Amino acid sequence: MKKIALCLLASLALWQAAAEEGAWTTDFAKAQSQAKAEKKMVLMDFNGSDWCPPCKALRKTVLNSPEFVEFAKNNLVLVDVDFPHHKKQTEELKKANDELQKKFNVEGYPTVIVLSADGKQLRKMVGYDGQTAKEFIADLEKAKSES
Repeated sequence: MKKIALCLLASLALWQAAAEEGAWTTDFAKAQSQAKAEKKMVLMDFNGSDWCPPCKALRKTVLNSPEFVEFAKNNLVLVDVDFPHHKKQTEELKKANDELQKKFNVEGYPTVIVLSADGKQLRKMVGYDGQTAKEFIADLEKAKSES
């Protein structure tokens, strides 16, 4: 019985660690601060998580892929800017997302915006045309080298 409990505890710890590696925030200011301190880029995913088919495909194929999660761990601070139809959000989060949408002139979903550690816009990718995680990461590597 103790072995089962220890195995479950170890599995939970590993699962938690993996979840933290691919952690997304909704706090843009905190993300900017973290990116500057850690010399990472900020990647913002403007999406409609519960209604937008291309957004779901991007998340499934690229953003949740093991390759992307590994790349993000060392290079990115991830910001989820979601505009759901059914998922509940606080009024504060809705307002913050609306402000980011206006600030970065986002007109459709998904839109991915990549900023340097000092806030300079490096990329604005509108839509999702089925690129692989490897292709997406290659573009991010190029953006990193240009910053």
